[in-house]
Amino acid sequence: MSQALLIESGNGVLRLRMNRPAVHNAFDDALIAELTAALQAAAMGPERVVVLESEGASFSAGADLNWMRSLIGADEQTNVADASRLALLMRTLNELPKPTIAKVQGAAFGGGVGLIACCDMAIGTSTALFALSEAKLGLLPAVISPYVIEAIGARQARRYFASAERFDAGKALQMGLLHDVVAPEELDATVEVLIKTLLSAGPVASGSAKQLIRDVLAAEDTTTQDALTAARIAALRVSPEGQEGLTAFLEKRKPTWMSF
Repeated sequence: MSQALLIESGNGVLRLRMNRPAVHNAFDDALIAELTAALQAAAMGPERVVVLESEGASFSAGADLNWMRSLIGADEQTNVADASRLALLMRTLNELPKPTIAKVQGAAFGGGVGLIACCDMAIGTSTALFALSEAKLGLLPAVISPYVIEAIGARQARRYFASAERFDAGKALQMGLLHDVVAPEELDATVEVLIKTLLSAGPVASGSAKQLIRDVLAAEDTTTQDALTAARIAALRVSPEGQEGLTAFLEKRKPTWMSF
């Protein structure tokens, strides 16, 4: 990996830090590839929580201007291939079988909002700013739209996709893009508390929670839902993790996964 992406692993946590502060952590094709590779490795790695964060004043300004400039005049097929690589990054982050946290210390525009929406949890500072700014360039946030719509809802998306206007952290919290808003000096401690909470949960249960949500939402009817959820809890109850969790609770001790 280059210095554009800093990777730190320890105590069950993988931290992926975008490190392009001079361009407000805007991403180009190289950073997209590095982030995708790091997330794909994380899916099979030992870490139980993944934190996506950034160096400098901004979380991410979205697409790098020089990268966008290189695509001017490119044919449609080239643009489809390029956009598909970004789509793979977003899909990989969204479906990562481990809890993910977006640690948002500053502005997030365009694709930066997409990264936040793809994370399971998002904590931002009160000074953070946001915009789905693509329409100002005659574009749309197409690739990130499934995740942003899921996060903020179709009604809010209809406004902010079309207007490209900026909104603050309070609005992001109200819409559901952020889970919590804290003072800048409280961001580190707040994220650490959330990490500790996640590490207290069973790794399999915590990591498979988002798949359960997807499966329940995709179920065609209540009969399918009931069968799915009954099978899922039954499998977990007889699993080593479920047996250990229930036994530890009854014996009033910590389960073995709380060794961090």
